[in-house]
Amino acid sequence: MRDVLPELMQWWRAGEPVGVGTVVATFRSAPRPAGASMLVGPGGEAVGSVSGGCVEGAVYELGQEVMASGVPVLQRYGVSDDDAFAVGLTCGGILDVFVETVSQETFPELGSVADDVEAGRPVAVATVIDHPDPSWVGRRLVVRPEAEGAADAAAPASPPTGSLGSERADAAVTDDARGLLALGRTETLTYGPDGERRGEGMRVFVAAYAPRPRMLVFGAIDFAAAVAHVGAFLGYRVTVCDARPVFATASRFPAADEVVVEWPHRYLSAELEAGRIDPRTVVCVLTHDPKFDVPVLEVALRLPEVAYVGAMGSRRTHEDRLARLRDVGLTDDELARLSSPIGLDLGARTPEETAVSIAAEIVALQWGGGGRRLQDTDGAIHHHLS
Repeated sequence: MRDVLPELMQWWRAGEPVGVGTVVATFRSAPRPAGASMLVGPGGEAVGSVSGGCVEGAVYELGQEVMASGVPVLQRYGVSDDDAFAVGLTCGGILDVFVETVSQETFPELGSVADDVEAGRPVAVATVIDHPDPSWVGRRLVVRPEAEGAADAAAPASPPTGSLGSERADAAVTDDARGLLALGRTETLTYGPDGERRGEGMRVFVAAYAPRPRMLVFGAIDFAAAVAHVGAFLGYRVTVCDARPVFATASRFPAADEVVVEWPHRYLSAELEAGRIDPRTVVCVLTHDPKFDVPVLEVALRLPEVAYVGAMGSRRTHEDRLARLRDVGLTDDELARLSSPIGLDLGARTPEETAVSIAAEIVALQWGGGGRRLQDTDGAIHHHLS
């Protein structure tokens, strides 16, 4: 919904009902991820996409029907056995789309959710999309992270707003939604009809609107500018950090969200202490200078959880770097987390090509890809990690 939120909010604030179709689950080679949305405006406008064009017409018609009836619908779309070009996905994928009417009456919390998304504050929206009791379908729970110090009785967790139908269901989904929010993951979860964790019957779609994941680029060199550009394109909040003020300037890195003049290891340690490093953070060390990269890698490879740590340099530089890191006490398990030389083997030469190589490695590790040519592989194109 994030992509269509501006248009949705215009109609919502005007008091107009809007048909919203949202991808809540995908199978095989579905073209759009869970969370992709399409709007059917009050004047018949179509905004957004759930499938890149394959089933938009069918979702549009269903959206109009749902707006007329007021009854939400969970619909599955896939390849038709009789005609692959009928209402279905010619790519062979399957997707579940939940279609509902959104208005100030059906989703009164949307204004505060939109404010959180715009401000970069994490918020999750949990919606019942399937239940044995039809009256539960479409009910919502808005979940925010626990307040800092929530483990202390004096600082209670931020309470959710709305309800799915029972205290038990609300409690179970709140816990799981906060976990997904911390990871920045959007998923459909299954419970028993009253929120039982080992049951079936209720499906809840949790849309997690987390702040952008971070990409920390250490080394204000020409390669860093290209990496920052690709990182921003992929949706990261990019920081470029270097201890040399003559190189670490905003004008040299226009794609970066911030440029910091500081010793890399000091900056990374401070960010960790401030709680601004999470399991989605990626770290790219591009200095290939021992006085910079060894101290920052010593910190990075000992971080509790990050998605990726890569370091640039030749194989000779890599071997020298490993020896220096062992000298400062890093273990083989910690060193095994290091991607060095950084990137995939694309034959890259220019900074831009190298940035694509680095981005490709990050994406491959994120989704479990092997980095091979698709024509040389069998099975599903898209990887789905549990």
